[in-house]
Amino acid sequence: MEQISGFSRLSKGQKIHWLCKQMNLDLSKLLDQYKFDPSVQKILDEFTENSISNFPLPYSIAPNFLIDEKIYCVPMVIEESSVVAAASHGAKFWMTRGGFTTQILGTTKRGHLHFFYRDDFSKLNLAFEEIKPKLLDSLKPLISNMEKRGGGIKSIKLLDRTDEAPHFYQWEFDFETCDAMGANFINSVLEFCAQYLKDHLKNNFDFDIILSILTNYTPQSVVEVTAQCRMSELGSVDGCSAMEFAERMLAASQIAQVDISRAVTHNKGIMNGVDAVVMATGNDYRAVEASAHAFAARSGKYQGLSKVILEEDKFIFQMQLPLALGTVGGITGLHPLTKLSLQILKNPNAKELMSIVASVGLAQNFSAMRSLVTTGIQKGHMKMHLLNILQQLGANEKQIIAAKQYFKDRVVSFQSVREFLL
Repeated sequence: MEQISGFSRLSKGQKIHWLCKQMNLDLSKLLDQYKFDPSVQKILDEFTENSISNFPLPYSIAPNFLIDEKIYCVPMVIEESSVVAAASHGAKFWMTRGGFTTQILGTTKRGHLHFFYRDDFSKLNLAFEEIKPKLLDSLKPLISNMEKRGGGIKSIKLLDRTDEAPHFYQWEFDFETCDAMGANFINSVLEFCAQYLKDHLKNNFDFDIILSILTNYTPQSVVEVTAQCRMSELGSVDGCSAMEFAERMLAASQIAQVDISRAVTHNKGIMNGVDAVVMATGNDYRAVEASAHAFAARSGKYQGLSKVILEEDKFIFQMQLPLALGTVGGITGLHPLTKLSLQILKNPNAKELMSIVASVGLAQNFSAMRSLVTTGIQKGHMKMHLLNILQQLGANEKQIIAAKQYFKDRVVSFQSVREFLL
């Protein structure tokens, strides 16, 4: 494939023509299938660079979520066949047992000026304290709107990190961004501060600001979600007595705390549910993923995010999850389906969305663990995957109907489905 200069300046048609020429294929018909109405398409194209089409993913609904005494139908965007079913099953199970309760433990986001400095720290610290009021005063035009909404800069600290890297220091900023995720706001403030400090301190101090950037690690913006009931309310679960099921769930939880191999898969299951709602509401699932996995390793050892507690006659399933989410800003008011998602969720504020997202993650995790400690994960997963296999093998409608009936009480595998179709 030949190198091209100025690709981003080509029209969409020219980009497609160039790609077709390079691949010696006519992709136009395939790409045209996924076009939207021109007014919608224009919005989508402006979200990114070099757009040539759209990549559709299923938009699903998981009903029956009782969260903090409110019932929700939760939009989910994901391609994995069993995820929405698992979240829905978890929601239904807990709806009759009190549902999910949440507590917002914090909503603070953080950013840093990372810099190197080769002189006396106390001298810099003194100058920093002297200049801080002037810096905050200069920031007023940039932060006034956020302050009107109840947000803004909560604190600024000068940190000595030289025990970890030679000459390494940070200016650490804590922010409250209200119902916005706040990344653009935070980065704009940080870059302004970096330039201000260069202009007002550089002549007297030998420092070099390397990075001015928010951190996607948000252990100060955390929600705790809990599902609990009396042991007797668990009932018989997939052939297990209530106590046997509870003890097996506790054991699985403990394994995820001590074995990194299990912990990674355990947390991936949680993020199946979390990411799907984050996607549906137009938030940044990559940032959420990064923060969650860092949070899982905050003790110095990577561990499962959720835990089971058996307390007298109570079964408690609980999780703390860092989430930096927004219900305003970004694409939340632009993408048509994102706007619909927020409407379906009764137009939540950022804290309410944190509670919803975490509850879906815990419901997803409960269903996965329930299958693992009882019938096994593949029984339900492969039945959900059956239709995908049939489509891959080119089954017709009559064969699909027959296969669904045949595999109701049989193990599904690619090989077994192929043999059935022969």
